[in-house]
Amino acid sequence: MRTVISSEAQRRFGALLAIVEAGESVTITRRGLPVGRLISPESHADEMVARARALRAGSRLDGLTIRQLIDEGRR
Repeated sequence: MRTVISSEAQRRFGALLAIVEAGESVTITRRGLPVGRLISPESHADEMVARARALRAGSRLDGLTIRQLIDEGRR
């Protein structure tokens, strides 16, 4: 993953798009802090699926049924 400052990103936007098209992601920083990221749509989808799977793996109902959860929410 490349990192560029915001002023450089403005000057080289076309070149950065070519880098992203090639499959690499680019982080844009302002005053040393990340403010944005350029990624391809395919890698974004892959990342979202991985995050959803990680979230799902950490969530447990501890034996509760969906009906019990719904009833608890109505109280």
